[in-house]
Amino acid sequence: MGWIGGLIVLLMLLSCLLSLPYTFGRIPAGMEGAADEGAALAAAAFPQRFEATNLDEALLPPTWAPMAEDERQRIDDLTASQGRRPVHLLGSDRLGRDVLVRCLAGGGISLGIGLAAAVISVVIGTTYGAISGYFGGRIDAALMRIVDILYGLPYILMVVLLAVAVDGLIERMGSDLRPGMRQVINVITLLVAIGGVSWLTMARVIRGQVLSLKQQPFMEACRAIGVPLHRQFIRHLLPNLMGPIIVYATLTVPSAILSESFLSFLGIGVKEPLPSWGNLAADGLSELNIVRSRWWLLFWPCLFVGMTLLSLNFVGEGLREAFDPRRRVAGE
Repeated sequence: MGWIGGLIVLLMLLSCLLSLPYTFGRIPAGMEGAADEGAALAAAAFPQRFEATNLDEALLPPTWAPMAEDERQRIDDLTASQGRRPVHLLGSDRLGRDVLVRCLAGGGISLGIGLAAAVISVVIGTTYGAISGYFGGRIDAALMRIVDILYGLPYILMVVLLAVAVDGLIERMGSDLRPGMRQVINVITLLVAIGGVSWLTMARVIRGQVLSLKQQPFMEACRAIGVPLHRQFIRHLLPNLMGPIIVYATLTVPSAILSESFLSFLGIGVKEPLPSWGNLAADGLSELNIVRSRWWLLFWPCLFVGMTLLSLNFVGEGLREAFDPRRRVAGE
C-alpha cells in the first residue's frame, strides 16, 4: 500500500504542477469588468493570457454524467451555435472554467503549501529537539515546558488568528500593493503559520532520539576526542535521525494540506483567483440546492483531497515500517 500511495502522490504532484502554467490568468471572455474580485484580479495580474470562453458554457455537468432534459437541450443549442460539443470531463464552474484543470491547479497550490509547511516544521522541530535533547538539564526542561504550553493552545485557532491578522494588514495597505502581491502574501502567511505551529510533535520525537543516541559509545568517543558540536550533529546524530525525520515529515504533509484546505474553505486561506481544494469545495457547496444540484463542483475537490491524504498516510505508514529497526530485526 505504501508503494501504491507513493505512486498516486507522485502522479498527483506531477499533474498538479504541470497544470499551473495552463490555468493562471485564464478567465472567461466578458468577465473583465465583472464584480467577481477573482476574475478582476486575474485580469490585472496576468493580462497577457486569457481564454475566450462563452459564458453560456457555465455550469455544464460532466460530459459522461446523466443530465436533466433542460441541460441536454442547452448543450444541444451550444453544439448547434458553435459547431462543436462542449467537452468538460469533470464539468465546468459558474465562470465556464473546466473543473478538472481547476482541481489540478488547486492541488498544485495545496500540495505546495503542504510540502513547504512540512519542510518548515521539520527544520524547526529537528533543531529544537536536538538542542533540547543534547544539552539536557535545565535547558531541556525550559524548552520542553515551552512545548507543553504551546500544546495547550488550540492549533487551528493560532493559525486562524495569524492568517486573519495578516489579512487585516493587507486590507490596510490597500492600493499600495501591486496586483497579485496580495495572493503571494496570503500563501506565504499560510505556509509559515501552518509550519510554524506543527513542529511540536517533531521536536519531542527528535528530543527522545537524541537523548538515546548521545549515550551511545560512538557519541561518547566524539566528545572524548573533542569533535565540535556542529560536526557531531551533522556527521553522527543527523544520519541516525533521518528515519524518524522522514517518517514524521511524511505524516506532517497531509496534516498541513488538511489545515490549508480547511482554512481556504472558511475563506481565510488561499483566495481567488488562486484555486485550492478548499476554496473550490467552498464554491461547490453554494451550488447545492433543492432546485438544481451542481454536485460536481463539490464532489471532485473533496475526492482529490481525500485520495491525496489517504495516499500520503499510506506512504507514511510504509516508511515507518521500513525504518522501524524492531520490524527489520523481526523480519530477519
